[in-house]
Amino acid sequence: MRTNSKDKELNHRHFIGLRLTDVELDLLDQGATCLSISRSEYLRKLLLEKQINHQIEVVADMNDLRKLVSEYGKIGSNLNQIAKHFNSGGSQSRAIENEIHQCITDLFLLRKEVLKLAGGMNGNRKTH
Repeated sequence: MRTNSKDKELNHRHFIGLRLTDVELDLLDQGATCLSISRSEYLRKLLLEKQINHQIEVVADMNDLRKLVSEYGKIGSNLNQIAKHFNSGGSQSRAIENEIHQCITDLFLLRKEVLKLAGGMNGNRKTH
């Protein structure tokens, strides 16, 4: 005789409807028949016992990446020249200030381009 806690544990109160193709239904039936269990029990076993590995595949356009790396290099070089100017006692001028603002603008534009190539922050991928 079962105890009340055992009855509650085995009571499957929630229903989930699921649409399958003919092939998917055939695979489900084959799996359940092979184990001599119902479709529902077979799906529960898959859900509770089978480990599902989630892999993320990163696809990148190498030409786009080379271009971005090159742009980052140019901006880095400009920033190094500005730092050298200030470290050698150079005075702040309007031209230097404009160059700094241009570097910052370029960095933000490149960041936007990188996010676009990577699919943004929401996980979408760029497709070719």
